[in-house]
Amino acid sequence: MTTAPAELLAIAVDAARAAGRHACEQRHRRGEAHQRLAHDVKLALDVECQGIAEAIIRKRAPAQAILGEESPGEAGCVDSGTPLWIIDPIDGTVNFSHGLPFWCCSIAVRLGARALAGTVYAPDLNELYTATADGPALCNGAPLRVSSVAAVSEALIMTGLDKHVDPRMPPFEIFRAISVQAQKARIEGSAALDLCRVASGQADAFFESGIYIWDIAAGALIVERAGGRAELLGELGRGRLSFLASNGLIHEAIRNIINPQPNPA
Repeated sequence: MTTAPAELLAIAVDAARAAGRHACEQRHRRGEAHQRLAHDVKLALDVECQGIAEAIIRKRAPAQAILGEESPGEAGCVDSGTPLWIIDPIDGTVNFSHGLPFWCCSIAVRLGARALAGTVYAPDLNELYTATADGPALCNGAPLRVSSVAAVSEALIMTGLDKHVDPRMPPFEIFRAISVQAQKARIEGSAALDLCRVASGQADAFFESGIYIWDIAAGALIVERAGGRAELLGELGRGRLSFLASNGLIHEAIRNIINPQPNPA
């Protein structure tokens, strides 16, 4: 059973490319919904793409566990000594369903709490992001580095809005607070790609409350290996997470905007 980061990354890249290729080839079916929610959609292609990625992983890493967005309960109780593959077959499904290019396949592999390798593949943007625990963060083979922006007022911050999250952190109030203090706030609809924007220096921070581990597992490693900082701020129940990533220089300032400390009496 291999746990060598470079070997795991090669498997992840092949699985992500295969899943992304299937989504592209079948994009004429992007309106074929598996499930429609109030503010989201699950496509038949989500399930198919996850199956394609899983098949590659199971063939080349048969003794390892898998946690996928489309089958979150199948990982069961994973031993800390067993690598766990974390798959988001189409991150940005709503974008994909409308024909927007901001979607990707995200795959990471962890051993316990430590990420060993991760990739984010965005076919329509022709971008392949990769990182290992012992190597650099790359995009299409070129090194990535987070920005040097040191003031929130000069920062571009990626975020998202989930209407059903922690009532102590109302999403529209948080978005307003970020927007007022940052140079700009942006919502593009794919957390994994947002994290890659931070890693590449195109954005300076990312925050979202109410996302899941498969949204951030690969992107968090890519940010860290590009010199940034990724932090789990809290667990909101039912697998939902509050998460912040940044270039490191504005991390504390963004956290204080999100969760301001009370004034001393």
